Amino acid sequence: MKRASGFTLIEIMVVVVILGILAAVVVPRIMDRPDDARIAKTKQDIRALQSALELYRLDNYQYPSTQQGLEALVREPSGDPPARNWKPGGYINSLPTDPWGNEYQYVQPGQYGDYDVFSFGADGREGGENVNADIGNWTIE
Repeated sequence: MKRASGFTLIEIMVVVVILGILAAVVVPRIMDRPDDARIAKTKQDIRALQSALELYRLDNYQYPSTQQGLEALVREPSGDPPARNWKPGGYINSLPTDPWGNEYQYVQPGQYGDYDVFSFGADGREGGENVNADIGNWTIE
């Protein structure tokens, strides 16, 4: 008599359980990566805006006012303080939006320094935790 070869129900169940455990551990880590990438992009954008603001200050001796905003980096601002030595062509080509499609915020003088540049995070509102937390020049290393 020949014995039929194949997998027993127990062997199949063990494999299914192992795959389930692996999926439970790996899937959450993979799903968090898009949020990590968006946060990293936001921090990079803020660094670029900070560099442009420093160049603006070198030329014009002060930062743009809150009213002039980040738009002063793209187009010559009007109002106070005057931008006497504004660089033709601007300091950046265009203003980026954060990865969630919202505009970056700018306040001068800032609560955390000479100015604050920040994103409200995924929820687009002040405060929040994790991916909804505000990301600003005071939070990046």
